[in-house]
Amino acid sequence: MAVNLLKGQKISLNKGNPNLKNIDVTLGWRLDSRTGEPLPDLDVSVFLLTATGKVGGPKDFVFYGNLMHPSGAVVLSNNTSRNYNDYNVRVKVDLGIIPASIMRVAFTVTIYEAELRKQSFAQVNDAFIRISEEQSNNEILRYNITDRFSAESAVVFGEIYRNNDEWKFNAMGNGYTGSLAALCGNYGVEVG
Repeated sequence: MAVNLLKGQKISLNKGNPNLKNIDVTLGWRLDSRTGEPLPDLDVSVFLLTATGKVGGPKDFVFYGNLMHPSGAVVLSNNTSRNYNDYNVRVKVDLGIIPASIMRVAFTVTIYEAELRKQSFAQVNDAFIRISEEQSNNEILRYNITDRFSAESAVVFGEIYRNNDEWKFNAMGNGYTGSLAALCGNYGVEVG
């Protein structure tokens, strides 16, 4: 049975399932088309972080221009499922082969060219992140982001992290201005 989390809650992914290896991380949202303004174009990015809280190098940044980490541990689907204005993006994660140097994996969503288009997460509703066991498709957890954002153009939905010999999940929902460039700066990815 899936656990519904609140912002800031942390949960073990391995408790009750010590052999958990392959998971699907789904990030979803609904776009608000009632304003009559153009809908924002959202992108999912994943940052694989060392103990410093930064990427070890550009290979640890998985996004639309680099869909798979070299280890094969994180694979971003380039197929966004869409039902009217509801969107879901899947990330496959193999916990068993994440390099030992990686301590955290952050799952983020940003608005493409947000500043140029004057768009923000104010147009985004019903955002969520959920984790399911890949083989059975049984949902382990779900975090519905209930914060209302006004100026933010990037949100860290959540992260999985190592804690001794287990993987845990942190429900975050932290918003940033500056879109993808701000997150890249925060996580040590050089953009040019």
